Amino acid sequence: MRATERWAAELAAWAIDPELLAAAPESPYGFPPGLFGADRGAAATLAAVGDVGPGSVLDVGCGGGAASVPVGAPELLGVDESAELLARFTAAALRSPATAVRTWVGRWPDVADRVPAADVVVCANVAYNVPDVAAFVTALTAHARRRVVVELTDVHPWTSLGGLWWHFHGQERPTGPTAALFGEVLAELGVAAEQVTWTRADPWRDAPDDVVLAFTRRRLCLPVEREPEVAAAMRRTPDDRPRTATTFWWPGGA
Repeated sequence: MRATERWAAELAAWAIDPELLAAAPESPYGFPPGLFGADRGAAATLAAVGDVGPGSVLDVGCGGGAASVPVGAPELLGVDESAELLARFTAAALRSPATAVRTWVGRWPDVADRVPAADVVVCANVAYNVPDVAAFVTALTAHARRRVVVELTDVHPWTSLGGLWWHFHGQERPTGPTAALFGEVLAELGVAAEQVTWTRADPWRDAPDDVVLAFTRRRLCLPVEREPEVAAAMRRTPDDRPRTATTFWWPGGA
């Protein structure tokens, strides 16, 4: 099986049991809006974006702008499925040296034909939401005049819940895809990428305990009245895995 096919198949394996999903009182998907704010950019990714001088940065799946706003580019472009996150991105960008800020609501690459090219295209913590990774990467490259930068955690972000999922639902969860497989995808597509792996900070480091608990409980498709059970299970099965991520970068094709 080709790397792109393995990527799609391993992502598809994360589909939640339809009965569990139907019974969930709240959607298990998504993150709190402030989790990826503009002050949380990874140093390795920002270094790969580099100094764009008078140029522009396009941030795909921009969230609050952590991977682009700190660069200080005079022109910032943002794409995200969430209008709320785009508003946060715009607010953060307007507090930066940027003098031009433009945004598009939608999913990449569905909206790619409406978005202009930029000197650097950056995409952080989005790849695990992308089944058709070949089309996604191709559109990133086609929109970058100088460089594409992609950041992703070394393992799927839901992997840490595997023990809790088994505890509450008696179901095994997948472990792939991984950043290593993403590297294989790039090679298969003929993309000559450089990469660096680094230790990342806990994204929940400043979050109150009740916020982390509520988020975990929603991820587990459980009702709010079961939060005491979730809290007890979290104490018994702490997530002590090394937190690592990888940043890839390669030449643009615009």
